[in-house]
Amino acid sequence: MSVMRRINLRVIPRAKQAKIIETDGVYRVYITAAPVDGAANAAVIKILSEYFDVPKTQIQIVRGQTARDKVVELPDL
Repeated sequence: MSVMRRINLRVIPRAKQAKIIETDGVYRVYITAAPVDGAANAAVIKILSEYFDVPKTQIQIVRGQTARDKVVELPDL
């Protein structure tokens, strides 16, 4: 059984470039997708998967599905 950890995110949709900036334990996730029909959440999971090098299926948004501030659960490395 793997240990999971939760991280706090602040999502910035419609950014010019997709990137992640971590400051004081809060990750600012810039995505190019618009917050429409789950596209932004899918983009958040994709960029986190690449950033932390974990499969997308192991990343879950546990709070803030429709908000800019989210809590995401992923395997602890």
